[in-house]
Amino acid sequence: MKSSRLVSILLLLQTRGRMTAAQLAEELEVSVRTVYRDVEALGAAGIPLYGDAGHAGGYRLLDGYRTRLTGLTTGEAEALFLAGAPAAAAQLGLGSVLAAAQLKVRAALPAELRAHADRISGRFHLDAPGWYTDADDTPYLPAVADAVWSGRVLHVRYRRWREPTDVERRLEPYGLVLKAGRWYVVAGPGPRTFRVDQILELATGDEEFSRPGDFDLAAYWAAYQRDFHDRLHRDEAVVRLAPGTTLTGPAGEAVRRHGRTDEDGWIRATVPIESVEHAHAEFLRLGTGIEVLAPDDLRSRIARTVAELAERYGNSRAPGGD
Repeated sequence: MKSSRLVSILLLLQTRGRMTAAQLAEELEVSVRTVYRDVEALGAAGIPLYGDAGHAGGYRLLDGYRTRLTGLTTGEAEALFLAGAPAAAAQLGLGSVLAAAQLKVRAALPAELRAHADRISGRFHLDAPGWYTDADDTPYLPAVADAVWSGRVLHVRYRRWREPTDVERRLEPYGLVLKAGRWYVVAGPGPRTFRVDQILELATGDEEFSRPGDFDLAAYWAAYQRDFHDRLHRDEAVVRLAPGTTLTGPAGEAVRRHGRTDEDGWIRATVPIESVEHAHAEFLRLGTGIEVLAPDDLRSRIARTVAELAERYGNSRAPGGD
């Protein structure tokens, strides 16, 4: 709607400063001609907005002008309070800041929207970490976050999984990512990804760095995850699944897309696996609901384990039994 778009233009200029018609059009997903008409409408309504021509031109609001209009809809107010992550903010040393910000936003909302926001806070609670994992110990997280904000270089001693395990690294921290309860710092040069809980020692100095202007943290993380999954599942296995037996993740997706049903009702499919060792443990959990046909080393390894289990449980009594 036009009224909503006018509010969006006003808020964009208020928060970002000078913006060209092309930038506004891209942000709002409308034509440049539509932006021209909307800017004229704002000017006619008395908004102190002006435009400069030329390469460095664009639209901007008169210095010092601020609007009290939020433009928040009911859904937007609900989403704002649902998006709160108090645990993550506390880890970053921003717990009290987040609480104060939410209090100010709540106080500024109309009564109806405030009621909706309160309902969201009372009915939904976000808890990102998984059940069977302890919270990571991240004593250096506030220092890493401060370096991200201030653009200062970090010198760390870092523990990685391969030899040599403990290494010295110089990091230019571009941003922090919280994934499933675990913090990662994306740092140059590269950039590369490091687990914050694996930082053993950290030192900061006065050395500053310039974050690449075209670096997009969300886009980098999406590409990093795709590459991670591609590297994670490089091997394959041919399996048969009993009716009612399901696989999860990429293996489950492969079964759904490419599995075919045999005459006995079992589903045959080629599925990606992380490694023979990992697949051995995962497939054993399914018991008699799965048969591995290939590769031979995986099939043989599962057969040996089953034989050992059969011997252990079939030929011996439990310790202390009668």
